[in-house]
Amino acid sequence: MSQLTALDAQFLDFESATTTAHVAGLAILDPGGGSVNRRALAELLMERIHLSPALSLRLAPVPLGLDRPYWAADPEFDIDNHLFQTVLPAPGDQRRLADEVARIHARRLDRAHPLWEMHLINGLADGMVAVYTKVHHAAIDGVSGAETLATLLDLTPEAHQARTSRRTHSSLSTAPPSPGPERAEDPGSNLPQQAPPARLAVPRSDDAVAPPGVVADDAEGTATPSGGKQPPRNRTQAPKKGRGGRKPRKAPATTYAAAGPRTQVTALAPLPDGAGPLGGAAQERPARNGSGTRPAAATSRPRTGHPALRMAASTGSRPAPAPDLPTRSTPPNPVTDLPSRSTVPDPVTDVAPGATDPSPVTDLPALPVAASGDGPGLIGMLAGAAVRSVTHPVRAVGSAVRAAGDLDAIPLASTIPGAGLIAKAARLVTRDRQHRPELPRLAAPRTPLNGPISAGRRLSFGSVPLKDVRKVARANGVSVNDVVMTLCTAALRSWLAERDALPEEPLIVAVPVAVRTASAREKVGNQLSAMIAPVPTNVADPRERLREVGATMRAAKRRFALAPAGWLGDLCSLLPAPLTGLASPVIFRLASVAFPPINLIISNVPGPQFPLYLCGGRVLSYYPLSVVTDLTGGVNITCFSYDGMLDFGIVACPERMDDVWGLLDHLGEALDELLADEPAGAEPAHEEAAGAAAR
Repeated sequence: MSQLTALDAQFLDFESATTTAHVAGLAILDPGGGSVNRRALAELLMERIHLSPALSLRLAPVPLGLDRPYWAADPEFDIDNHLFQTVLPAPGDQRRLADEVARIHARRLDRAHPLWEMHLINGLADGMVAVYTKVHHAAIDGVSGAETLATLLDLTPEAHQARTSRRTHSSLSTAPPSPGPERAEDPGSNLPQQAPPARLAVPRSDDAVAPPGVVADDAEGTATPSGGKQPPRNRTQAPKKGRGGRKPRKAPATTYAAAGPRTQVTALAPLPDGAGPLGGAAQERPARNGSGTRPAAATSRPRTGHPALRMAASTGSRPAPAPDLPTRSTPPNPVTDLPSRSTVPDPVTDVAPGATDPSPVTDLPALPVAASGDGPGLIGMLAGAAVRSVTHPVRAVGSAVRAAGDLDAIPLASTIPGAGLIAKAARLVTRDRQHRPELPRLAAPRTPLNGPISAGRRLSFGSVPLKDVRKVARANGVSVNDVVMTLCTAALRSWLAERDALPEEPLIVAVPVAVRTASAREKVGNQLSAMIAPVPTNVADPRERLREVGATMRAAKRRFALAPAGWLGDLCSLLPAPLTGLASPVIFRLASVAFPPINLIISNVPGPQFPLYLCGGRVLSYYPLSVVTDLTGGVNITCFSYDGMLDFGIVACPERMDDVWGLLDHLGEALDELLADEPAGAEPAHEEAAGAAAR
């Protein structure tokens, strides 16, 4: 049993009737020839849950809240406490899916069990299915969250078939043999070998020149399942009729061969945290054979381009675009641009539309649990609480001095007169002689995004082509991450301007960054910090706005690379555990009214640039969904790069943002604006500079 850190416990402490602290993701799948049903998911989870400790550990609280809780194995683990199934009512479109996921996302996790849930959602248009998974932020950060997701995914759809065949053979081999002098030949002797689960191998943060979570725009190529590099590909794009008239197309049965028993899905850099994760966008890469042409089986990801960010606008509060607006040819989105159909119960269940399946899944393998005597026990917990209470003043002073060394990087505190001098003096006390670049003033302006939040949640999601983002980055000598931040900045500016609420000062955003090292990969909990930076929402010209974002982010990255800030954990350690649990919700609420430290959180998570499979079904999209709080603002924007696209997930409190789809709409418009304003012939001249700027 390991004890939660002060930062881990903080994610538990600030939960309230209006605030949840779990990070989540919404995967859209084409089931194809797979078995994406509740039983198949249950079998997969029980088979691989040992690969992710966070999924099998529950909280063991210290009596009377005298100390931070511990993680302990759950001896009564039951998959039915975590795996649920829902069928959307007709028409099963994107808006209906978003409303259902928002309802689930707003609910707190049950602390009596391991802190995660998975929801299989049927009834989507054209037979697609969705899988929504949420895990408490006390248990995972960006790196461990990506690892947890990867343990459930395969590199080929055949891996699921191999597992099914092996389970069938195993059940037959355990049955009593039939009478007879001879036993039949082992039917499993010729079964295909199982492909290993996908794994995100994250390099150590100190191996990267750029700070953790900021991914270099590598022009040489990106890692593939075989460990090689591949040149950029041109995606095949089908013509479309505008936002509302695209014709449906199912995803092809694409395969991607695994390379040996230790195949890994390798991330380009340390993953940051936001929906749990964040960082920089990875690059779009193809699957090609030795001759340089794409194999017939490795077709491109059948998804919409960036106009898909506005794919549901015709049913929302924003007006639908005129039919003669120019659009780029992109494949249709398999979820949102398909004709609706009558919703009927899924053939693998008897769940009625709009209902949740309560039936248990039986005959599953038992979950191996750790011995109950591994932890400190009740007496040990109380003794540890007494020791830490006595020694807390000394540790609190150390935390305060260390945090003061980064006073000029802490939002709100940096506005104190003389904050820079105080920070330098504190670094002298701790003998920290590392030079830190100067940072701009970090004072968050007043906006409708900030203030007390309610218990309700609204969300929207959509995608843009990664190649378009990279094109803008190369043409302007900035990184992919800078372009993503610029798109969010422009979208926020447009949304606020529509409501006459655009402040004269730039918004202040937090960019969470995971600092987890390779040696700590198996630990449950968080190892993260944050970069705080202004974003130029007060700059009208899109090209100038992009340049200013690039300059601001480069300064923040240099500061973080030279001295990764640990002030987040230090601030969480200032108060003793019994007081932190009582004070955190109150502090968060008061700060949102009196002096919000930031306006919102923006995260960008690099992911694999090839298709992955869950229970034999191809993952078409993965939309990350994160946390909103009183302290950090009523909206959160998280982006995940996967298979040549950037998938955006936006979570908002309806009292703070009345039109979450409108903000998503502005993201697509911002990319159109940058592409239209791109100078002719500038891309080759700036390609090398873009890579250098990112690194």
